[in-house]
Amino acid sequence: MKTLLLSCDGNTPLVEHCKLENESGIHTELIAFWANRHGRLIPRDINQAPQRVGFAGNPPCGQLKDKNYKTVILPVVLYGCETWTLTLREEHRLRVFESKVLRKIFGAKRGEVTGEWRKLHNTELHALYSSPDIIRNIKSRRLRLAGHIARMGESRNAYRVLIGRPEGKRPLGRLRRRWEDNIKMDLRDLGHDGRDWINLAQDRDQWRAYMRAAMNLRVP
Repeated sequence: MKTLLLSCDGNTPLVEHCKLENESGIHTELIAFWANRHGRLIPRDINQAPQRVGFAGNPPCGQLKDKNYKTVILPVVLYGCETWTLTLREEHRLRVFESKVLRKIFGAKRGEVTGEWRKLHNTELHALYSSPDIIRNIKSRRLRLAGHIARMGESRNAYRVLIGRPEGKRPLGRLRRRWEDNIKMDLRDLGHDGRDWINLAQDRDQWRAYMRAAMNLRVP
């Protein structure tokens, strides 16, 4: 296995091999992903960076990890989330995923009384992570796409699919949640009944206000 390590300007390769052999003859995997301005190598496991690579100074702080989460991990996870039809169970699983990632980012906390290390509670994670959570991002992006489709008009296929009614009989059982149902539920959380949301979306300024409100909405 090999990894091409680039310098801070992104052009000059520094290291190609990513396996080291210690004194015991055991191969240790090392995947470095950038070099700082002083030419010091920063591996993927930043907590063990001084022991593995031997650069001086402290490893990157939680703010840098937080930025990496918002710029690298979150866009990959939320790719195409505007078209998702989510149930409450799936929303809960997304919150659990984000909490696990944030706990890895911010690390543990030492108790003031016992002095033992413990995991951060959800309220503490929300206080440290000031950006909107993953569910609020999904709701805002979904409303943005819904507004675009609602303003397309009947000449566009996406609008015809949205307002169309399929022919034939539906399968037995409870109705499945539709994408439009998520839009109506998002609007109900913002204080709107969600019934005539297509006409509501024709007003761009008002719809944009709902999008911003969804981004700032605290999801329980």
